[in-house]
Amino acid sequence: MHFLSIIWNPNETLFTLGPLQIKYYNLLWITAFAIGWFIMKRIFTRENKSVEQLDSLFIYTVLATMLGARLGHVFFYDWNHYKNNLLEILLPIRKAGADDTLLWFINGYEFTGFTGLASHGAAIGIIVGMFLYVRKHQEFKVLWLLDRLVVPVAIGAFCVRLGNFFNSEIVGSKTSESFVFATKFIRNTVKQTVNTGDLKHGEALQLTKAKTLNNAFELIEKSPKYADRLAEIPFRHPAQLYEGVAYIVVFIILYYLYWKTDKKDKAGYLFGTFLVFLWGIRFFVEFVKERQNELDASIGQLSIGQLLSIPFILIGLYFMFRPINK
Repeated sequence: MHFLSIIWNPNETLFTLGPLQIKYYNLLWITAFAIGWFIMKRIFTRENKSVEQLDSLFIYTVLATMLGARLGHVFFYDWNHYKNNLLEILLPIRKAGADDTLLWFINGYEFTGFTGLASHGAAIGIIVGMFLYVRKHQEFKVLWLLDRLVVPVAIGAFCVRLGNFFNSEIVGSKTSESFVFATKFIRNTVKQTVNTGDLKHGEALQLTKAKTLNNAFELIEKSPKYADRLAEIPFRHPAQLYEGVAYIVVFIILYYLYWKTDKKDKAGYLFGTFLVFLWGIRFFVEFVKERQNELDASIGQLSIGQLLSIPFILIGLYFMFRPINK
């Protein structure tokens, strides 16, 4: 084992309360919104805006983010599935297959939670949400709101990527064990390639299917019996962390520009800076990411994420450098 290379096998569920599963990913989304509300409260206080206005904005932002992220995933990444399963678009369910290992089933459907979310869709949703908010609160301007919202959104993006890391999803491409950050994502690989029925033994047969799957992950990581299975799992780039750490840098830049410079007074400048930096980072990190599905793998040299990032970057450059008539 080389410096900092790791075996990554956390249970994505932090704890359970009866049938309710509390997952790291969900908690990090909640954390992102909580941090966002706190930062925007400071900004609204500085700008002499009311908490009532902020509370209304918060509701718009949460709904727009989640709805946009969900629809973005549906239409950008998985429309071939959802066009024949429209019920699944806005409900946390999916048709259960023969080898599914989740706990709850109702009439052939499994409860999965909203795991299919796309950041490009979230960005579009937030922009649309701000237009709707301004229609009701005409004392605000859309660009004024966007210039300030991007500050907490940047740190929220870090929380989401950290959640992806805990979920062992959106993994990086293969790399060598000697690479300093090489990571074995046991759960991502096993879910795709291992028949967990081969891994059941002893008391594991008495467990629920979900617990049996977790038991299988533990066996692969720790049992000498499955050392060959572990050796077959490739080391990968932890692309989620590359993105997440870079988003912290974007947050620091935007925070500094808002609090320490007059750039916030140039309408659209902070919004444009956010688009250029965040989607520029996304564009380059995609080169060390595994393609997410067959559609993503079939479109050529650039991934769907890269193609979607290009127009955001161009729009950002426009807002950063457009002339402003005083």
